[in-house]
Amino acid sequence: MFTFGNHLLNLVGRVFLVAIFLLSTVGNKIPNFNAVAGYMSSEGVPAPQFLLAGAIVFLLVGSASILLGFRARFGASLLAVFLILASYYFHDFWTLPADQQQDQMIQFLKNLGLLGAMLIIMSQDVGGWTVDHWLSRRKGKLGA
Repeated sequence: MFTFGNHLLNLVGRVFLVAIFLLSTVGNKIPNFNAVAGYMSSEGVPAPQFLLAGAIVFLLVGSASILLGFRARFGASLLAVFLILASYYFHDFWTLPADQQQDQMIQFLKNLGLLGAMLIIMSQDVGGWTVDHWLSRRKGKLGA
């Protein structure tokens, strides 16, 4: 049985988890759209403006979904796709000279840890203080 403390910890954890996605999107990718697309192009990403627009949608929808607990498994799936592609294209430490590998390996491992969190969310419910939980309780009361 969940308690107030469990719900609070779950909510705070979701806020902390999605902060990196929301802040990097709103603080960098959207206001610096052309520069980010240019960087993506220099890294060999095909159709960078189209894919950046898609990444922004994935990041915003996925983050909101997890934060609100509304279809969080779907939101985690969107963020997982983003993390896999971002890791492959931008943190490919294995292609760099030895003196440049460390920083990109750290970024790759950070993404790997975040991907692990997405897999956990995809495998289970995200808690009681969520839109999904509220809707299921409301549906149960209306159906009774």
